[in-house]
Amino acid sequence: MSSRDRTPDLLGDLLGDLRGDLRGDLRDDPLGDLRGDLGTDGDMETCREVQEIIGLVGDKWTLIVLGNLVERSMRFGELRRVADGISQRMLTRTLRRVERDGLVTRTVLPTTPPHVEYSLTGLGAEFVAQVAELGRWAQRRRAEIQYSQAEYDARTR
Repeated sequence: MSSRDRTPDLLGDLLGDLRGDLRGDLRDDPLGDLRGDLGTDGDMETCREVQEIIGLVGDKWTLIVLGNLVERSMRFGELRRVADGISQRMLTRTLRRVERDGLVTRTVLPTTPPHVEYSLTGLGAEFVAQVAELGRWAQRRRAEIQYSQAEYDARTR
């Protein structure tokens, strides 16, 4: 048998081994090292901390505010206009939270009257990039998730 004839078998063996390894890894520990990263390895304090930070992803106004600060710094009034529907109180609370978390800096400009600008920090830019990646994943998988939801709904009616 020539090496050319053996190539499909080698590829098949290699792919089979790889699939077996992946199945074994997933069966034995589907999350692998992610458990520690996600705080689900039994350490309740880590779990609480991770949950608090990931909660920012689910907060509607946080994502809108941070998304608007990606391009440039903005003043409070500008943010309020572009974040259509946000109340002054909610914008103030959101900005305080993301400033406290280190995602945004608040700069008071020495003008009369004083002006305040908000801008993303490096940490904030990194957070937005990670959320954007999650958003891209959600867009890629949206149809698959909707199909699974429809199947589940049909089974449980």
